[in-house]
Amino acid sequence: MVERGRLKLREHLDGGSELIYYERPQSPAVRESRYHRVAVSPEAAGLLRATLRHVAVVEKTRRLFVWRSVRIHLDSVDGLGSFLELEAVATPGSDLAEERVAVDHLRRVLEIRDEDLVGEGYAELGRRRRR
Repeated sequence: MVERGRLKLREHLDGGSELIYYERPQSPAVRESRYHRVAVSPEAAGLLRATLRHVAVVEKTRRLFVWRSVRIHLDSVDGLGSFLELEAVATPGSDLAEERVAVDHLRRVLEIRDEDLVGEGYAELGRRRRR
């Protein structure tokens, strides 16, 4: 756990790992997420696993597509099911207007309604389901 935001160690099947810190509101609405990613060595990943208390382990398979500035994630998450995530990647200094237009367009084309949106991350969904 971290004082604010979220910190996760992402381990890939190819043996690569990265540490990701991010902050985003816990809301189903379209929201801004700020994050920092850094690659970590296998030794550093092992040290992090051994010394930091983990809150959840999420195992997923992701298919990634890109349309303009939007990353389209098709995730299959063990124990939770299938999810679609639209992530518009903004350039530094963007007012986010162009990114919002792109996401809104894809939501219309894919028929994603407001009531279909999920505000929690996979770890939170998993904990809630286990209760």
